[in-house]
Amino acid sequence: MATEREHTSFPGNNGEPPSGESRYSTMQRHSRPAGPGKTFSGRSVLFFVLTAIATTLVFALVLAVVWERRFESYSHQRLQQMADRGAIEIARCYEDAGGWSDDVSARAAALDDSSDDASVQVLSSAGEVIYDGSDRHPDRLIPSLSQTDASKVVDAPIVDAGGTVVGTVRMWSLGSGFLLAESDNDLKMDSYQAIIEAGIISVIAATVIGYFASRRLLRPIRKITYTAMQIRNGDLTARTGLKGDDEVGRLGETFDGMASELERDIKFEHRLTSDVAHELRTPLMAMIATVEAMQDGVLPTDSEHLETVDKEVRRLSRLVDAMLHLSRLENGSTELKVERTDLVTLVKSLVSVQQQLFADQGLRLNFDDRTHDHRLVAEVSPDLIREALTNLMSNALRYTPEGGQVLVSVGRGRGGMALLSVQDTGMGIAKEDVSRVFSRFWRSDASRERVSGGLGVGLALTKEIVGRHNGAIDVESELGKGTTFTIRIPLVHKESLR
Repeated sequence: MATEREHTSFPGNNGEPPSGESRYSTMQRHSRPAGPGKTFSGRSVLFFVLTAIATTLVFALVLAVVWERRFESYSHQRLQQMADRGAIEIARCYEDAGGWSDDVSARAAALDDSSDDASVQVLSSAGEVIYDGSDRHPDRLIPSLSQTDASKVVDAPIVDAGGTVVGTVRMWSLGSGFLLAESDNDLKMDSYQAIIEAGIISVIAATVIGYFASRRLLRPIRKITYTAMQIRNGDLTARTGLKGDDEVGRLGETFDGMASELERDIKFEHRLTSDVAHELRTPLMAMIATVEAMQDGVLPTDSEHLETVDKEVRRLSRLVDAMLHLSRLENGSTELKVERTDLVTLVKSLVSVQQQLFADQGLRLNFDDRTHDHRLVAEVSPDLIREALTNLMSNALRYTPEGGQVLVSVGRGRGGMALLSVQDTGMGIAKEDVSRVFSRFWRSDASRERVSGGLGVGLALTKEIVGRHNGAIDVESELGKGTTFTIRIPLVHKESLR
């Protein structure tokens, strides 16, 4: 069973959502109340009661069948015993009278009168009716000897002293409670009464147990529901605090994990909005300041200052283009045109083109071919792969100090994968920041992107490009020693399921 732990209390806000969460505070705040009999508690109690009733009915049915069979067998045995004793007495009368006489009939009548639950018939060995109880008691007619009635009819042979069967005593029962003593009937009725009483007690017990069991089971579910309402109303810090090894405990832990992810994503969304606004404002403010200064005569309207405006316009254009490109990749609106490409040739030519640029910054750019036959053909989009590698190389160029080096390598990995890596000896990334390097506009140093002139979306673009190729990208970094980005791409392209 899930258990509750201490968790951070919800901040009071007089019914208003926390600031900055207006997007979520506009959602519906009240759940529709469940109708009568539709709550989990009501259903649980009903299920417990129905189970108790069904169990009682089954038990009563089984007991009734067994009891009836037992009493029927018992009654049949008593009826047979009476017929056997009557046959012995009639045989004595038959021997004393020397044949069938009125004394035999009188003895049969006495046997017939001895029980109100059975009737008697005496037959000779030739089938002649010597005595028939139905003549004296019209309400005691013998039933037909069908399979249904055979259990209520018994025969006992009348045997003389010489061992010859001279006739038959036939007896049959009257009604379902035949030949049962009053104590037997009392036992039978008491059994049924006990079943009824036990059923009533079971229903009451099931109602009580169902009520308290449902309350216990509902406690963590109500906690999850309440927490979900708090999150819906804007309190992203709300948590259930549930833990446990059962299904409800795991549900609580999963819900809390989802809430933490949601809180992180919303905070990142707010930060992203702020960063986008900042990145767009920076070139705009520079252009506005320069234009206003030229208008006011503070700065001359010459090619130098017009070049400053042009530079910022181009920076703004590149940023917007990069964001649009990233958005199209994420939405899948950009068609992925794959073709068989030799990655060794592609990367080697790219490094050759970039070497002079790195040399101008005082850096060494080298290429390492790690394939066996200097050839690695893969089904990729060469333009997008070139763009991804260029982004990684540009990132290494910006964050590697003068005198450092950058190594770009190509190799074959396990499972039919191509490995493309860019390794630098730059400033490195803190361990806690590695997981965020592919976020838009992310920077561990608030000023380094701006100083270096980066747009802040290159790594995000690279990750999206690799994802479109059904690949993955890894980062290994250590502060002050450098960073290595490794791209893994399948050599055979399969259509993405995205």
